[in-house]
Amino acid sequence: MAYAIARPKLEGNIAVGDDRQLGFAEFGDPQGRAIFWLHGTPGARRQIPAEARVYAEQNHIRLIGIDRPGIGASTPYQYDAVVDFADDLRTVADTLGIDKMAVIGLSGGGPYTLGCAAAMPDRVVAIGVLGGVAPTVGPEAISGGLMSLGTQLAPLLKVAGLPIRLAAAGFIRLLKPVAEPALYLYARVSPEGDRRLLVRPEFKAMFLDDLLNGSRKQLAAPFADVVVFAKDWGFRLDEVKIPVQWWHGDADHIVPFAHGQHCVARLPEAELHVIPGESHLAGLGRAEEILQTMSKLWDSIEKT
Repeated sequence: MAYAIARPKLEGNIAVGDDRQLGFAEFGDPQGRAIFWLHGTPGARRQIPAEARVYAEQNHIRLIGIDRPGIGASTPYQYDAVVDFADDLRTVADTLGIDKMAVIGLSGGGPYTLGCAAAMPDRVVAIGVLGGVAPTVGPEAISGGLMSLGTQLAPLLKVAGLPIRLAAAGFIRLLKPVAEPALYLYARVSPEGDRRLLVRPEFKAMFLDDLLNGSRKQLAAPFADVVVFAKDWGFRLDEVKIPVQWWHGDADHIVPFAHGQHCVARLPEAELHVIPGESHLAGLGRAEEILQTMSKLWDSIEKT
């Protein structure tokens, strides 16, 4: 039996610049504390676990997913640096009437989360990173992981990005009728921890919903991510002055666990949550724990 995943309470597009817009999907309590959840690479605005949606509803959290440029309802656009995304998120928050916020980012959403913290310390209360990508260039760079390949591909994507993006989007459209078997096939070749997660009914429903709703029209965002991750991010980790909670599986096959340790050691106020024996998607399986931790941290910050 198919798992029925709740639809967003509010979903739409927000203008963030001349001829540009970002898509968003909102879950939980409209009057609650705002937490932005930034999707991975690939991913889109609905890449938010059912567990997180339910917890947000029950605990007065306004949980908002954002399409990065070139996915879902967002206009394709290439940032000059990771930190530039913060200007777009600021506009989204202003439009939605949000002053203070927390930000959580999965995998490729991690660098943008850190960039928002560096650029908006007056508005971002705290951040959470789930298996986030680490810098690949500059004094804080670390090698290894899938971004080693991404760094090599980045020059090609700058030149031939459009035809590659169009071909990828076409592939997603062809994949739609066989999306569920394809997901099981991917699960079979994934590490054990990710495999267990991918075949759980609620996570399967979330991934399929996000894939088929967020990626069916365009698939530029993952390629734009690779290009911008391979450059200087426009800020240093030691410029992130607000509290950071970082979750990372110690068997991560995409972003090595050592990358999480590397970043946490360079962030002024960060705590590393090790997820033993788990791989890259482990943070998605800890959604309730993550939101609870972020809420308690917000409470403690307000009391100081």
